[in-house]
Amino acid sequence: MLRRLPRARAAAPLWRLRPRPPPAATAARSVVTAVQLAYAEVGGRGDRSPLVLLHGLFGNHGNFQAVARALVRRGSGKPDLVERLISVDISPIATAAVSEFSAYISAMKSLKIPDGLPRSVARQLADDQLRPVVQLPQLRQFLLTNLVEVEGRYIWRVNLEAISHHLADIMNFPTFHKPYPGPALFLGGSNSPYISSKDYPEIQRLFPKAEVQYIKGAGHIVHQDKFEEFITAVFNFLPPP
Repeated sequence: MLRRLPRARAAAPLWRLRPRPPPAATAARSVVTAVQLAYAEVGGRGDRSPLVLLHGLFGNHGNFQAVARALVRRGSGKPDLVERLISVDISPIATAAVSEFSAYISAMKSLKIPDGLPRSVARQLADDQLRPVVQLPQLRQFLLTNLVEVEGRYIWRVNLEAISHHLADIMNFPTFHKPYPGPALFLGGSNSPYISSKDYPEIQRLFPKAEVQYIKGAGHIVHQDKFEEFITAVFNFLPPP
């Protein structure tokens, strides 16, 4: 299903949304520094614009390796910042109402794995403990990519405490008034609730040139559930060579 949304009205400049720093007499200024991001680069043709893949919550820079290699093989290179963008199974709205991440985090935090177990045994034990809450096997396998061994102990790579304390903020979406003028594709799974028809007005407002496309049979982890269909949809949206 492919749906092109109508054009939205222009609005106030984005710079107006930046909060003003507190007056020196009432609050101290904080020092803001950039965070060094972990990333992996896959070679492509030098005459093509860069294609940047960003993972979501519980993800890491290795999640889209197979996708990146497939796109490079098919002629995608490295899309002015930003020429076009693709949002994979997420809308520009708050998603707490449809998210089960809180239950997943609780299940992950309650995991009990004895020290010294072989990795295969530890992963199977973790899979068994997560199954009552995380019922989809492919989603459990995705979460288990965060289970790592450190000196014989199994821990979670992601900071579950920080995520759980700030989950409401993570699942929220800030208010923007200036729309993104370039081409955009909202690519969702037909079995996922994260891109709904009720989200179309906000997608239309913020992304006036957006298309919404669903991949049949895919859940939230679209590229894992329907790899070839995902690659085809992405490649068809990218500019021609």
